[in-house]
Amino acid sequence: MLKVEGLSVGYGDAHVLGNISFQVREGEMTCILGPNGAGKTTLLRSITGLIPPASGKIWFLNEEIQGMKTHQIVGLGMTMIPEGRRLWPPLSVRENLEMGAYRVSERTTVEKRLDWVFSLFPHLADRKDQLCGTLSGGEQQMVSIGRGLMTLPKLLLMDEPSLGLAPLIVREMFVAIKKIVHSGTTILLVEQNTQVALSAAYYGYVLERGMIVLEGEVNFLRETPHIKHAYLGL
Repeated sequence: MLKVEGLSVGYGDAHVLGNISFQVREGEMTCILGPNGAGKTTLLRSITGLIPPASGKIWFLNEEIQGMKTHQIVGLGMTMIPEGRRLWPPLSVRENLEMGAYRVSERTTVEKRLDWVFSLFPHLADRKDQLCGTLSGGEQQMVSIGRGLMTLPKLLLMDEPSLGLAPLIVREMFVAIKKIVHSGTTILLVEQNTQVALSAAYYGYVLERGMIVLEGEVNFLRETPHIKHAYLGL
């Protein structure tokens, strides 16, 4: 579904990513692991058109998309759940979710998508009229994911969804994320929480210092000495 080949990205004279190549297969969850400062968020921002690459090519659904505007890429069926949630605190849960369906004019379609989100996150159904700024961090993350789902994406890019959340909330959220994959949405997951990422994804890449240093099915990655020592503390 997504193919990145020879991607290099920088900010001014600072090179962040160098010659990155990877792919995401349809119907699966693929993860990108790496420490802070490895370039994971920059990679997602480049794929979605927020940062122009210095070189390389990106294909989404067999269409070359580097150079496209972000709204054009979203229109093709790609959505990103950003790190930090980026919600509108003075708006209600329902209003924040409906902002994700800004391209949809049919009210019945919007209501069906809301029902789908509320079935994944029952907590939000109980708080649909509550202001987002009064929610817990975990509930806000659920709203952020739900807003992305309102676009009915074919590919969902998720940037550190577990960041700053309690382990119990993380487990609950990843149960819902697995359901999203089973429903037919492909996911590219960027995570520092190696344990949870390897428990949910099928295939993974390790990004360090702006380069892919390791890749493979998650069972293979879990057993490699580098992952055990550097990421799992074993």
